[in-house]
Amino acid sequence: MAIRVKICGIRTADALAACVQGGADYVGFVFYPPSPRYVTPQAARDLCADSPRLPAKVALSVNADDALLDEIMGHFSPDYLQLHGSETPARVREVKSRFHLPVIKAIAVEDVSDVEAARHYEGVADILLFDAKPLTSEPSLPGGNARRFDWRALAGQNWACPWFLSGGLNAENIAEALKVTGAPGVDISSGVERGRGHKDPASITEFLKTVAEL
Repeated sequence: MAIRVKICGIRTADALAACVQGGADYVGFVFYPPSPRYVTPQAARDLCADSPRLPAKVALSVNADDALLDEIMGHFSPDYLQLHGSETPARVREVKSRFHLPVIKAIAVEDVSDVEAARHYEGVADILLFDAKPLTSEPSLPGGNARRFDWRALAGQNWACPWFLSGGLNAENIAEALKVTGAPGVDISSGVERGRGHKDPASITEFLKTVAEL
């Protein structure tokens, strides 16, 4: 089965075009102001309006309240909501019920105990996304830190819902990552950038081609 690929942190037309042309399955837009990949809902809407066909659009937020999510939904029409903070299973249920959209729940991983704790989200989230815990020096940036965790924490795990591997991935290590984890999907951001927050279309193309050939 083909590996599903999500390219996260899209801010420019050339990056979005590389995702479309390379066959990405999902594109993520970050609605979290502290992130170097932040875009406004209006900017994301306008960016997508210029593309004739798109992968599934993912709206990423971090511990957003209903007012912020309402604002995002008032300007942008995502296919998925991604909750990348410390949202509880109860909060995931609330968001799904309020907006009637599937939810991707990010799980911060340092070791296997964090993976096991993700079991509480089975049957609640539609997709789980395992990402490395942020450094204590950058607690406000829960993702996109080019940091990987020990992939062996996911080895041999079976889940009741689809799941993605994230954190420190790039074209050079993706084959190893998939071999160790058996992940059916991957999410990448910093690994296809020329600088923090600046997507490199050539790197996006290379990564998508590499995964497609595995």
